[in-house]
Amino acid sequence: MDSKKGISSFGLHVLAMALMLCDHLWAMLLPAQEWLTCIGRIAFPIFAFMIVEGLNHTHDRKQYLKRLLIFALISEIPFDLMYGSTPFYPYHQNVIWTFLLAIALILMIEKAKSAGKRWLTVAACAGAVLLGTVLGVVTMVDYFAPGVLTVLVFYFFRQRTWWCVLGQLVCLYYLNVEVLGGYYYEIELFGHSFELIQQSLALLALIPIWLYRGRQGYHKKWFQYFCYAFYPVHMLILYAAYRVAVG
Repeated sequence: MDSKKGISSFGLHVLAMALMLCDHLWAMLLPAQEWLTCIGRIAFPIFAFMIVEGLNHTHDRKQYLKRLLIFALISEIPFDLMYGSTPFYPYHQNVIWTFLLAIALILMIEKAKSAGKRWLTVAACAGAVLLGTVLGVVTMVDYFAPGVLTVLVFYFFRQRTWWCVLGQLVCLYYLNVEVLGGYYYEIELFGHSFELIQQSLALLALIPIWLYRGRQGYHKKWFQYFCYAFYPVHMLILYAAYRVAVG
């Protein structure tokens, strides 16, 4: 398949950041504009996919993890301000902790793989799913257990084969519709009424993900750090705008 076609890593990052911004605009400033949070559902699976891609393609995993840890710490106060209107809100942690937790489980699996014993690899995969479920709830990271498991889904089904595509679709449907659930919308179509679960719109993220062919696209160093900094900075700006709006 021609890697020059399809969306690039740069395009996926820009799309995910724009969709996340829409969701947070709804949460902080424009609660009446529900379409913003609806399209915002698409952002998280794209970020989860890119975290796995980043881990697979980085030349220095220690530096990759170090950057994530630094920005997880930097982002916590902006996240707490936006989510709980206080600099310290221990009941929900920012999404970078979700990714770090998932990466730790992936590294555990890869350690088991290096032993060359199939039974150990299978046990590690099952253990990662179990630990991800428990720790995602206990640590109260963003998106909780489904968030951690979404990253694992893209790790387990990262090949471009029909069964991996099917695995992504089935697992994301289960995690978003059956587990996360959320608001329902009644839709009239061709004279029939249907119920649409808001969180099910996250499955639309698979379209740009499937259009990705491994092409990096624009990849200057400044843009890499812009992607990291965008998360805490945009939350601070939105919180400041919210404080001004409410007086």
